[in-house]
Amino acid sequence: MIPFLDLHKINARFKPQLETIFSDCLEASYYILGAKVSQFEQEFAAYCGSKHAIGVGNGLDALRLILEGYKQLGRLSEGDEVLVASNTFIATILAIKQAGLKPVLVDIADGTFNFSAQGVAGHISEKTKVIMPVHLYGELAPMDEVLALAKKHDLLVVEDAAQAHGALYSNGKRAGNLADAAAFSFYPAKNLGALGDGGAVTTNNDALAKAIKQLRNYGMSSKYVNDVVGINSRLDEIQAAFLSCKLPKLDEDNDVRRKIAATYISEINNKKIQLPPYEGGNHHVFHLFVVRVKNRTDFMTYLETHGVGSLIHYPIAPHQQKAFPEFANASFPVAELVHEEVVSIPISPVMTTEQVQRVITVLNNY
Repeated sequence: MIPFLDLHKINARFKPQLETIFSDCLEASYYILGAKVSQFEQEFAAYCGSKHAIGVGNGLDALRLILEGYKQLGRLSEGDEVLVASNTFIATILAIKQAGLKPVLVDIADGTFNFSAQGVAGHISEKTKVIMPVHLYGELAPMDEVLALAKKHDLLVVEDAAQAHGALYSNGKRAGNLADAAAFSFYPAKNLGALGDGGAVTTNNDALAKAIKQLRNYGMSSKYVNDVVGINSRLDEIQAAFLSCKLPKLDEDNDVRRKIAATYISEINNKKIQLPPYEGGNHHVFHLFVVRVKNRTDFMTYLETHGVGSLIHYPIAPHQQKAFPEFANASFPVAELVHEEVVSIPISPVMTTEQVQRVITVLNNY
C-alpha cells in the first residue's frame, strides 16, 4: 500500500535531532514562551521575509488573533465583513466568526481552486473591511489583483497561508509576507509540521504584533496584569524547537513535492481524471495534489483496491455545514461541484520514484 502520507517516514529523517531536543527541553524544564519559541519566531520571520512572527497554538487561532488584534487597534469592529473563498477549510470561516466578524463567501473561479479578484470585487460593500485570500492546497492566491483591489477600497488583506509554507510569489516574496498579515498552521501533516498542534502569525506591523503577543497570553501586559480580554494560544517550547529543526529542510522538501507534481501532470493521461492547473513555478508548494473525477466513490474504491491511498479535501463545502445555518439557502455552484469531485492523491518528500510511478500507472489504468 502506498500511504496517502507517511508521517513516520517524514519525521524519521529528524529522529536523532528530535530526541536530543526533547531531552534538552525535559532537562531545562521550561515549556511555555521561552527561548526556543523566541528562536523559532526569529527564524520563521527571517524565512518568510517578515518583520515579526508570533507563535500561537494553531492555525485557526492565528487567523482569529490577527482579526482580534486589528479590533484592538481600532481597524475592525464587531460585524465587519470579511471576503473569503467559498471552498476553504472550515477553520478559516470559524476564525472570522469567533472574532465577531461576518464571513462573506465568494464562489471560486471555474477551473481553479480559488476565487478571482473579479469575483471578490462583486461582493464588496460598505461593511467590507478585509479580504482573506486562502492559498489552498499550497498554491498562492492571485495576490497582485487582490492587493490592488484592497488598495482601491482601503481594505485589509490577511493571508490564510496554513497550507503554503515557503511558496514564492512572482515578486520574490514568500507566503507570509504578501499582505498586512498572514496565518500559518504547523499541524503535523503540513509541509512544515510540528509533532502536535502549532501556528504562527507573520506581519510587518509593529502594533499588530504587539497586540497579538498580548492577546495570545490571556491579554496580559505583564504577569497577572490583564489589560484586554485575551485567550490562551501559545506555541510551546518543544514544538518550537522541533520546527526550528525542520525549517532548514523545507525548501528542499517543497522542491521534491513540485518535482513529483510535475511528473504526475506530465505522465498521468486519463480523460476521466482532471489534473490541477500547474505549468511550473515556485508559487505552488503542493501541500496537496488534488485531482477531480466524476464518480469519486468508484475512483477511491479503485485506488484502495490497487494499493494507493487517498483522501478528500474537503467533502462538504463550508456553506453546506450544519454549523453555519446562516448559509442554508446560499448557492456557490462551482465550489459545490468541486467538493463533489476532488480527491487528493499521495505526494510527499519521502515518496520513492517507484511509488510515484506506481501511482501514475494505477491512475492511467482507471
